[in-house]
Amino acid sequence: MKRLSILGATGSIGHSVRTLLADAPGLYEVEAVAGGRDVAALAETARALNARFAAIADPAAGRALAEALAGSGIASGAGPSALIEAAQREADVVVSAIVGVAGLAPTVAAFAPGRRIALANKECLVAAGAFFMAEAARQGTEILPVDSEHNAIFQALEAGPRKAVEKITLTASGGPFRLRSREEIARAVPKDALKHPNWSMGAKITIDSATLMNKGLELIEAMHLFALPPERFDAVVHPESVVHGLVSFVDGSVTAGLAMPDMCVPIAHCLAFPDRIVTSCRRLDLVALGRLTFEAPDEGRFPALALARAAMAAEGVAATILNAANEVAVAAYLEGRIGFYGITDTVAATLDRINGGPAPASVADAMEADAQARRAAAVLLPKFSAKAS
Repeated sequence: MKRLSILGATGSIGHSVRTLLADAPGLYEVEAVAGGRDVAALAETARALNARFAAIADPAAGRALAEALAGSGIASGAGPSALIEAAQREADVVVSAIVGVAGLAPTVAAFAPGRRIALANKECLVAAGAFFMAEAARQGTEILPVDSEHNAIFQALEAGPRKAVEKITLTASGGPFRLRSREEIARAVPKDALKHPNWSMGAKITIDSATLMNKGLELIEAMHLFALPPERFDAVVHPESVVHGLVSFVDGSVTAGLAMPDMCVPIAHCLAFPDRIVTSCRRLDLVALGRLTFEAPDEGRFPALALARAAMAAEGVAATILNAANEVAVAAYLEGRIGFYGITDTVAATLDRINGGPAPASVADAMEADAQARRAAAVLLPKFSAKAS
């Protein structure tokens, strides 16, 4: 039986992994689980999965976690060093689902010859993509994408050689404000932005979906994952969220990855690859669905996509800055300190203030650039506070 570790075990990805492990008993035994601050949820997950080790990111929560696991035989730890230990314990597959740039160091620490990383943390590639992919290749680590769009592309690329790929297209649902005017969007409060029409996700990624920054970040991810120049990537709005990605070949043919909007589908692919497992994932019924629609994204109402495209083309440290400033701005929006468009205004202003630099060549480089961008974004936030609802 193979061993599995789950970094970000208490989030939505972690819950989907649990569902799949229940669908396929005997597929994996769980080596380690890691979470952020929710001691009760992490302890319950560790017990339910019979994990050998549990790590909580909050250094102050170590005693509480140990007490919650008392009598279980499950070892535990707290703080950054515990996350690294969870990442480095013996495992065949490590699911990387820690939210934000905080997931970069543990994910890189998980690299090992012959190991698979099921990557659900987009910031690893956005903040340090060139380094991340080069280091994975150097250590002989396999990277499989968990994001539904990138997983669909990964599967669709099997239809032909990479040199025959003309274009890769990612789809976006359009989020909760797809049909709203710019004026209506400007007045949107967090509870409105958190009402995603198709997906059940964490707060940060749901806000990113509402601004379309999520799609911009995914374009940057795709550039690193699939090693093609930025001009070969595109995005379209697809409200049904059934077609997740398309690959266009030079002969005019197009392959696409389709599935219901259910993260269990791409996670199952990553856990079983190159095999397939029987799951309880929702099945796609095209007749019941009736139709699939597509439209161009409106970068006037959703400027985040243009900001991400510009960072993608600029290369260097631009994407690292974009990501860090966005995390700061989304947190401020969720706290009611800025308005909806204050998110992209803050990101744009931060990119203007920090003038370029080389792409990170290490985790330390990425974290330093991230910290610099966060400081700059925090200084700039008050400029946009008047827009808060």
